[in-house]
This record gives sequence, structure tokens and C-alpha cells, in this order.
Amino acid sequence: MARFGINPMNTFGVSIPILKGMAKELGKSHLLALELWESGIHEARILASMIDVPDKVTNHQMQKWVKDFDSWDVCDQCCSNLFDKTKLAYQKAFEWSSRREEFVKRAGFALMAALAVHDQEAPNAKFLRFLMVVRREAADERNFVRKAVNWSLRQIGKRNLELNRAAIMTAKTIQKMDSKGARWIASDALRELTSEAVGKRLRKE
Repeated sequence: MARFGINPMNTFGVSIPILKGMAKELGKSHLLALELWESGIHEARILASMIDVPDKVTNHQMQKWVKDFDSWDVCDQCCSNLFDKTKLAYQKAFEWSSRREEFVKRAGFALMAALAVHDQEAPNAKFLRFLMVVRREAADERNFVRKAVNWSLRQIGKRNLELNRAAIMTAKTIQKMDSKGARWIASDALRELTSEAVGKRLRKE
């Protein structure tokens, strides 16, 4: 797990499929989720994100949990299982994307990526605003940040044709930055966003 950039402290090595099975068996429980998180155990925190109730998640809880992120997988699971379904999701995506702490900042972009996939009813305007943030933060060279910036850019660009065009333009702008990380973000995103497979799928919708 350490080889893949996952913090091995307080980690048992329980796989995601097993955790999903446990979550299905347990059902939703806000109180149990809070207790699991407080255990500090890596997999218990991922399980907490799977069973918590989005409507009961408060600003205080989100602020506390995001500060506890010490591994990219806990960050991403929490954002895509839980935080993106809360009423504060868009607010936190903007707020956290400008923070200095590596995993808090990653959480902002992980939220953008998750919202791009899961919030099917959201208007394009919300994601066009995200693209402005992507462009602003693309020069952050830290591995866990730049990969999340790239992830959000690709997911936004795969929503529909309008956002695909906007994401490609954003990537081309980023590509001209004097930053190795920014150029990687752009070239990797362009490879997918301009692919025949993505274009064909979007033209069908």
C-alpha cells in the first residue's frame, strides 16, 4: 500500500470490495459513521464514508474530516461516496481548492470530479466555474494535487459536448504554463478529451 502512496499507519489491508459488502450489510448510520471515523483506522474511515447519511453531514463534520485526510484513497472515497452528496458540496469544492494543505486541496478537486460524474442535473455553468479554478491551480507541482486537478478536468470534459470543448480550451491554456506539472495535467487530459471514444460517446448523447 505504501508503494501506491497509501499511508500504511493504522491500516489493516482490507479491500474496497469487502468494505462495500460490509457497508451494504450495515446499512446507513450517521452515528456509527462518526464512531468509525474517530477510530482512526484507515479502512474504518473509508467504511464511514460509505454508510454515513449525506443529509446529516454538517459543515463542522466536513471540516474535521478533511483535516484528518492523510491518504489519497481516504480522501477520494470520502469525497465520492459522501461529500459530493451533501448540500455543501459545491461550496467546499471551491473553498478547499484554494487551501494550502495537500490533501485538503486534493479534496477540493476530488469533489469537482465526483460532482461531474454524479450530479447529472447540474447546469454547465457550475462546471465552467470549476474550470476557472482548474486553470488557476494547475501549476501546483505536488503529486496528489496535480493528479486530482487532472482528474477533475477530465471528468468535467466528459459530461457533454459544450463542457468537452471548454475543458479542451482550458487544457490548451494550461499547456502553455511554465510548469512541468501543468503541462502534464494538460497533455494527459487532452489525450482523453480529444479521443475518438469520448467524442463518439458525447455525440450520441
